[in-house]
Amino acid sequence: MWLVESFSCCVLHWVQQRTLSGADAINALRPFYFAVHPDFFGQHPREREVNENSLKRLNGYLESLQKPGTRSVKPTKLTFYVRETKEKIEYQQDIIPSGFRSVSFTLQTKDVLSTVMDVLLSCSLSIEHMKELKASPAESPQGREPVAGSGNPFYRPIKWDKTYYSFTGFRDPEQELEQAMRVEPTLGLWLRNNEKDAVKKQKASLPRREELKRLKKELCQKFALEDIRWQRSWGITHRCCQLQSLSRLSQQSPEAVLNLRGHTILFTDQSGMNASGHVMLGTMDVHHQWTKLFERLPSYRSLHQQTETLKERISHVLGGIQVIHVDRLGSIEEHYSILKSFHQRLLPRRLALHPRSLQGLVMTVENDRSSPGLHEMGHFIIPTTCEPRVLQAFLQSRADEARKRIRRSNQLRVEEEEVLLRCLEALALRSLSKEPSVSHTQMIPCCRRLLEERSPLMEGLRVEVSHFYSVMQDGDLCIPWDWKG
Repeated sequence: MWLVESFSCCVLHWVQQRTLSGADAINALRPFYFAVHPDFFGQHPREREVNENSLKRLNGYLESLQKPGTRSVKPTKLTFYVRETKEKIEYQQDIIPSGFRSVSFTLQTKDVLSTVMDVLLSCSLSIEHMKELKASPAESPQGREPVAGSGNPFYRPIKWDKTYYSFTGFRDPEQELEQAMRVEPTLGLWLRNNEKDAVKKQKASLPRREELKRLKKELCQKFALEDIRWQRSWGITHRCCQLQSLSRLSQQSPEAVLNLRGHTILFTDQSGMNASGHVMLGTMDVHHQWTKLFERLPSYRSLHQQTETLKERISHVLGGIQVIHVDRLGSIEEHYSILKSFHQRLLPRRLALHPRSLQGLVMTVENDRSSPGLHEMGHFIIPTTCEPRVLQAFLQSRADEARKRIRRSNQLRVEEEEVLLRCLEALALRSLSKEPSVSHTQMIPCCRRLLEERSPLMEGLRVEVSHFYSVMQDGDLCIPWDWKG
């Protein structure tokens, strides 16, 4: 332990003699990006969304540090799920199969270099490669304070006139210094400082909310859609624009849009069909790409039906266990390919499983695992390449534990629904929801504490339980599930 700390201090002392450019920061954080990138969490939507949100906030923090005139940035709390790079050989040890660990830390650094070091060390990632960075000579951007020390003998702070911040839109560090010192305010204090802003924004958003409701109802009725959903928490205006765009397309190509009948539309980052059979419309795609997708929907429906048939066949071979998927954004093509490969490995072997011995249990099949595992929510996670005999032994040995976890998960779900409804009524909230990344075990105590707090400032507001404080552009309040009283 002493050697690690000593090495860290030596590296930090060495790199502090240099500046770190934006390009160098990206290069230095490569091991970190490899460990937390959302693309590696396709089968874990809750963890994927946490990492997506935290990466956005980290990038915003780094950008703020590089802005001219920035002396301090508001402390930022981040949570990441970090992938374990070393595979576990003994699958028996992988009962909770995450393959990743949760790391939370608060950034309070004042420069890019310290931020990079803080992120790497907080995630227990190597910093040895930092020695190899060849940073350019110190070039302080306009408005940035040069680093004091022997390498920069002409250090003097720059104090900008207030009009500079008004004109550029940059934050006045002196004005926000006191606020920056408060890393995590209490819920009551934060509400007192932000409730008026939330009420104002929520009131201004009412016409847009009505317009969104009207457009959604109109399109669902017109094309006999099951539902219209969104992958991200886009603003009301953004959602209205997406629906208006779809409405215009229906007028330009009415024949192609007819293929949408009976489907659920999901506005997301890419176009296609997901494993649930929902039609994904990429928000960055043009009408021509949407039209091509609509024309291919009959073939997508056929592929989805083949996928459901494969699930039934796998279930029949594996004692009646149900095959599910947890990634809302994975494509139907990828899902079919994974299941087909897995089914082909099962066919040559005759497994000694009673046809109904695993009924009531569920499993997912993943392409990026090497050993089977059991999720805390009770579903099995099975790698595509799992040997049938190993799979049979694992399923049979963990079946009782899986049933216990499923029962516990169902109990938590019911408990969460009950306490959420109590919160809605007792606090007179307009709505109360949570991010998918917030678990039952986080949401339940959060709601109970809200009932104890009973803040009158929340009355009539829309509240979403998340991992950080924020007032969204339409007046929705985001509060962390672990808020302080």
